[in-house]
Amino acid sequence: MNQLTELYNYLKQLAESDSQVNKVTKKNDLAKETIFPLVNINVQNGGFTNGSTIIFNVELSCFDIRDINKEVITDDFWGQDNEVDNHNLCLAILNTIWTKLYVDFEDKDITSSENPSFELGSFTGAKLLDGAILTFTVEVPNTTLDLC
Repeated sequence: MNQLTELYNYLKQLAESDSQVNKVTKKNDLAKETIFPLVNINVQNGGFTNGSTIIFNVELSCFDIRDINKEVITDDFWGQDNEVDNHNLCLAILNTIWTKLYVDFEDKDITSSENPSFELGSFTGAKLLDGAILTFTVEVPNTTLDLC
């Protein structure tokens, strides 16, 4: 059984093909990362269907580091940082990955949820990170078992 490995490799390849992405990871702790923007791949869980397919729940997240302008704030609405720019960049990256993924599904013998959802996020700590998290499911053939 190597469907999980193939899925990780495929998602990694798609993320690395975007010129705006500087790093691809599969970690849960992004606080130690130093290269941004990055895409993090997380296959969370899944299930076995009638023996012919395996379903994976996937989370792709993209984050960039916030740059705070030390000058005087002139606009209360936009503030003095690039938070919205980071959200826009990360959404564009995830949208590009998703679009390629969705178009390639038939060639790769993979089925996916048609309407993935995303959530904008900001994390504070040693680094301020802004980005988005895209969640979707994929269904791949189970080539391990032969039920006949």
